[in-house]
Amino acid sequence: MNTRTTPPSLHAIRACFEGAIPAMMATCSEDGTPNVAYISQVYYVDERHVALSFQFFNKTRKNILANPHATVLVMDARVATFYRLGLRYLRTETGGPRFEGMKAQLAGIASHSGMAGVFRLLGADIYEVEAIERLEGDGLPPPPPRHGLLAGVRRCAERLSACCATDELLQAVLAVLNDQLDVRHAMVLMRDGATERLYTVASCGYATSGVGSEIEIGHGVIGVAAREGTPVRISHMTNAASYSHAVRSSMREIEPGLVLETEIPFPGLPEPHSQLAVPIVSSGRLLGALFVESPQDMRFGFEDEDALVAIAGHLGAALELLRTADEPAAAAEPPAPVPQVSATGAPVAVRHYLANNSVFIGDSYLIKGVAGAIFGKLLREHAQQGRSEFTNRELRLDPALRLPDLSDNLEARLVLLQRRLQENCPHIRIEKTGRGRFQLRVGRPVALTEIAG
Repeated sequence: MNTRTTPPSLHAIRACFEGAIPAMMATCSEDGTPNVAYISQVYYVDERHVALSFQFFNKTRKNILANPHATVLVMDARVATFYRLGLRYLRTETGGPRFEGMKAQLAGIASHSGMAGVFRLLGADIYEVEAIERLEGDGLPPPPPRHGLLAGVRRCAERLSACCATDELLQAVLAVLNDQLDVRHAMVLMRDGATERLYTVASCGYATSGVGSEIEIGHGVIGVAAREGTPVRISHMTNAASYSHAVRSSMREIEPGLVLETEIPFPGLPEPHSQLAVPIVSSGRLLGALFVESPQDMRFGFEDEDALVAIAGHLGAALELLRTADEPAAAAEPPAPVPQVSATGAPVAVRHYLANNSVFIGDSYLIKGVAGAIFGKLLREHAQQGRSEFTNRELRLDPALRLPDLSDNLEARLVLLQRRLQENCPHIRIEKTGRGRFQLRVGRPVALTEIAG
């Protein structure tokens, strides 16, 4: 009788590639001399391939270039079970989504181990897995199986399909993450195509919402995930100031002399121990990023990554559907006007700087850019014409606003402006009144000053 067991698949041992325990790699030189060394990272690529971090031109590197075969010992830290992988070197990648994902994970490992100044990724070495062998030995009892991830994804899809507005979509995603997946700290960021930045439109779990805060595409965990179109997951504590939320220094370079008074603080954890960012994409076009983090080490595994990618995909499709449906071609009849409450009390001083469309309420910064230009238009026409009813369509067609092309999510801009007003100026509100329509509600007189230059 044949008692041989079927070797495990690479997918079945993905828990070995979380970076909790360093792997060991054995290579041989051309003359057969063996060498064994620790390696920082074994990265799951697909069912047949892994990537190993290339950081130093050492004996291991020299051997693998001369003899492309290697053996790697990895361990599932959950159950203390070892596996031996037979590998064959294929190529080295020095850029692209896989390289950037490994670079981000390596930054977390380096920070966690106090080696941030030493660990530097030179390349991602791609290997074909030719054999997988489980080593004999008693392991630990397996942890209880996780339940609820797939149900959470299903619940998210159901809730998103019932949403009729962008704000509803954002709140639904955050609610599902919190209620179904036990994720307490999360945010959604949208892409600004004109500046190639991401701006926060919704968050949960933080002392301040951070709505309106920005990060450059390509900077930090979130920016890299957006630029490369790939999930980026870190399982250990990182230096938030230098890697995760690399905002302040990059913005100083872009807008010297202005950034310090118009910067909205980013709402991230001061000491994140686990982070996961995934791009929000629709029809191959980047819309934004979905980001979660935790103060716990190893909080997000590959199954969480899979779930978040699926949720981000549903969100991207829903945002795109709403974008194409938020502007009716023409109304059969104008909507009934909503009665306005008379503005009374001391005037609210609003300054609108036309050079970059930054807006201040009194001495407090509110918003800038596209959202600032929209707000300036609304206040100007309210003051000059007494208008309070507006449509998305007229904003699109107004050449003075210089809005991005139709691929930009105008509804997300309005959500951003609406939330900034809720947090900073309760006397002025924006309220949705129908498909592609909204109203400006002013509770106190507004003293608008527009400043050129």
